[in-house]
Amino acid sequence: MKRNILLLAFWCCCSGVLAQDKANSRPNIIIIMADDLGYSDIGCYGGEINTPNIDRLAKNGMRMANFYNNARCCPTRASLLTGQYAHKVGLAANGNALTRNGATIAELLKENGYQTGMVGKWHLSDDIQQPTKEEQLKWLNHQGFADAPFASVESYPINRGFQKHYGIIWGVVDYFDPFSLVDGEKPVKEVPKDYYISDAINKTSVEYIKEFTAARKPYFLYVAHAAPHWPVHAKPEDIAKYKGKYDMGWDELRKQRYRRMVTMGLIDSTTTPLINVMGGNGAWEKLSAAEKEKQSMKMATHAAMIERLDIGVGDIIKTLEQTNTLQNTLVIFLADNGASPEIIDVPGYDRPSQTRDGRELQYDKVVTAENIGSEISYTGIGANWANAANTPYRFWKMESFEGGIHTPMIIHWPAGLKTKKGSINPAMGHVTDILPTLLDVSRSKYPAAYNGNALTPMDGQSLLPVIGGKTKKGRSEIFFEHVKGKAYIKGNWKLVMKTNASEWELYDLSKDANEHTNLAAANTGKLNEMKTAWENWYNNMKPYIHLRPGSGPQ
Repeated sequence: MKRNILLLAFWCCCSGVLAQDKANSRPNIIIIMADDLGYSDIGCYGGEINTPNIDRLAKNGMRMANFYNNARCCPTRASLLTGQYAHKVGLAANGNALTRNGATIAELLKENGYQTGMVGKWHLSDDIQQPTKEEQLKWLNHQGFADAPFASVESYPINRGFQKHYGIIWGVVDYFDPFSLVDGEKPVKEVPKDYYISDAINKTSVEYIKEFTAARKPYFLYVAHAAPHWPVHAKPEDIAKYKGKYDMGWDELRKQRYRRMVTMGLIDSTTTPLINVMGGNGAWEKLSAAEKEKQSMKMATHAAMIERLDIGVGDIIKTLEQTNTLQNTLVIFLADNGASPEIIDVPGYDRPSQTRDGRELQYDKVVTAENIGSEISYTGIGANWANAANTPYRFWKMESFEGGIHTPMIIHWPAGLKTKKGSINPAMGHVTDILPTLLDVSRSKYPAAYNGNALTPMDGQSLLPVIGGKTKKGRSEIFFEHVKGKAYIKGNWKLVMKTNASEWELYDLSKDANEHTNLAAANTGKLNEMKTAWENWYNNMKPYIHLRPGSGPQ
């Protein structure tokens, strides 16, 4: 009898260990997203910026050469989290809340035994504003309404499947004293004097990883950086590393990055020649010495912001190594859109007018070179640097040309990635593909409903066959639309229209990957075929576009 009891106890113990091992065989999942990152900014995509940790992920993982986002912050984040086109889940335009007909990665993985956490920028809530412009600016300046919610609290990450969230609800912030900073549902009313949000994101990410690892259950962590989104704010010691580095100007920077990209095999010079891309005004040599200094400091600050982000990636890798979990952690790195040309000259809506202690902010027309990067500076890199940052492609954030939608994409997963280390994969993919991929790797199913809300079907396609080395073919088509910018990629063909334009353009990406030779007039049959397909898709999106923020098909 005693022997039987001991055997039973031993069997129960072993069963528990086996069950735990089975659960732990599912990978931890970390998504790291940069904000307004240029396609060629990071080292492993041709950049001169010091990004050794992101480069390490690429060296030991896989780079995707044809991965796409939705051209702007909110739509990309909505598609990433739900696996659906942004129009279907409330984010056809900025300023809306993610609707309930799309379940987030966090909601679905939490149902399947994963711990879930998010650090950083959300930007998927309905914007609440104060009654007058004066009150709005006072709020943005941290000079009143300290207890006011920044959006409907039910739309916060903590109420969309994330068990923990530290970060910002809105999309634009002072990096040294951010507006809309929360810990869960609670507003963070004050920050230390030496605060810098990228450091806080990095530190909190490490804390969450340690906590989740100690619980001995798989986890999903979404690290959504604000950097390098404008205003360009960086720590003085980081800016100092790049001061003077960009005195050669944007045209020379594009040439240098282009040469590196060709050498590393990211682009083919025969199909993607270096061209004088459209957009941006003024040759570098025509600028005054003072203007060159100011412009050079902008790009130096942009670079400094990216290096600080990379330091956080290094902290994450180090923590995974220390906890012996790097091997079975799937890490994905990407950007929400291309580098931004935006230069905002006036405060209002989401842009403060003063610091908390009443110092007036210097917007682009009045900011001086020596103040760029500091808290009182409120500017961006502008169109010419954005062109260079998006080398070799045309245009930038908000446009559905390649410079707006083509993103770096790195997959690192030692236990599951079956492709050659450091390889470059040509498979076409889209942010909607991330959720179905994570459902596959976590052995989870996409339900018909979640929390009583019917779910509309995913639009993404799992990348697991690509990750598993079974194919180098991805999806065959992707549709785009944002603020009247439009595109449709089908195989090698791309149909595209610039924002607020009226004429479609047509390109053969297999011969003209940077969209230089418009074939619309010469190939009206293909143009009309592509137009019809895009219009059919958009007509299917229309029933969702006019939903009230926070609502959705039930």
